[in-house]
Amino acid sequence: MAGLTAAARATRAGSRVLVVESADDVGGSARLAGYAWTAPSREVIDAVVPDGDASLRYALVDRFADGIDWIRTTGVEVRDPVAILGFGLGHQFDTNQYVDTCRRLVVEGSGEVRTRTRTRRLLVSEGRVTGVELEAPDGSTEEVHAAWTMLATGGFQGDPDLLAEKVHPAAGRMQLRSNPHSTGAGYRLATAAGAATGTDDAGFYGHLVPTGIPFADPADFVDLSLYYSEHALLLNLRNERFVDETLGDHLTTMALLAQPESRGLLVCDARTHREWVVGSYVEGAVAVDKFAVATRRGGRTGLAESLEELQYLPEEWGYDGAAVRAAVEAFNAEAAAGSPAPGRTHDTRPQDEGPWYVVECEPAITFPFHGVLIDDRARVLGTDGQPVPGLLSAGADTGGLYHRAYAGGLASALVFGLAAADTAASS
Repeated sequence: MAGLTAAARATRAGSRVLVVESADDVGGSARLAGYAWTAPSREVIDAVVPDGDASLRYALVDRFADGIDWIRTTGVEVRDPVAILGFGLGHQFDTNQYVDTCRRLVVEGSGEVRTRTRTRRLLVSEGRVTGVELEAPDGSTEEVHAAWTMLATGGFQGDPDLLAEKVHPAAGRMQLRSNPHSTGAGYRLATAAGAATGTDDAGFYGHLVPTGIPFADPADFVDLSLYYSEHALLLNLRNERFVDETLGDHLTTMALLAQPESRGLLVCDARTHREWVVGSYVEGAVAVDKFAVATRRGGRTGLAESLEELQYLPEEWGYDGAAVRAAVEAFNAEAAAGSPAPGRTHDTRPQDEGPWYVVECEPAITFPFHGVLIDDRARVLGTDGQPVPGLLSAGADTGGLYHRAYAGGLASALVFGLAAADTAASS
């Protein structure tokens, strides 16, 4: 989305654009999404993303409305704002229509889109990036020169080795909740040209999913995501709570990665099931009973009519059923007294209405937060802190915006994709 946004905007500004795509079609993971959202103000994003780069997060918030207006100018319908994750505001729109529209604008504007084409290296002359060397599907190569080159390859979640090196030693084993083509091409090209990168412990965006159920198609990225975990209890293999689940499933996902074997038990009562499991996570989204889907697909699930039944968890799962029961009972007592540990920032009610629903879960990744550093004009920064002349980047290839926190992926691609085009047009 970042690259196509920049390409369409630059085309409208009068530039001639070449879009290079390694896959069979453009769009990447944006085709699998449906909402652009972020925090509504600087104050809110300071609270939820306290450690991200301030100039980037303020640009994200300040320019988001202009980004939504840009989508509308392409003729794509954007719906009225809805609440996201309890603190954000976002808009639903047809992301497939949007990326296809961007592609059409480029081609109709005398630009070109090449698919199944690989970028072998960046061309550099006198310290400035001046274009790329491309490899066509037939293996032939070509040098293309340009005033500006933009990297928007979607991150490196498809490369297990990079994930293990830059995110967490266990990260390479996570299921990929993303397109499979984002394997770090932009990251490698940028760093070879002297680009600086963010910290290795920045985390990633993803969601909890049932263990042992491979994704069958992209619809599973939503249908199997256990968004309701922020209203449930999550226990690790030591049969203990280890995180404030109510801060958000996307944050709990990062916390579970670092636990033993990166798996845990998600336990909720009938109230949580009724209010959160079978409903829509976001207004306008299709409601899916996550527990029923996980059970139907052969996941490790169970239904306990009483708390006593929790102690009969299958032994092969590796948990101590009696300790799980005791942990839930202890939480209920602590919640009733107003002092659960770890604390619960939002939903502090006990999980005491039977029956109880159990799903074993694991983290799945959509994209990492580690990436190439940019400024608020989408210029790639070198290891000396100065922009690398001629080089731009946006979207999940970039780092610095989020550090173990999250406030929207498509919004970042949109805002900084537009910024990249505007930077190129202004120089």
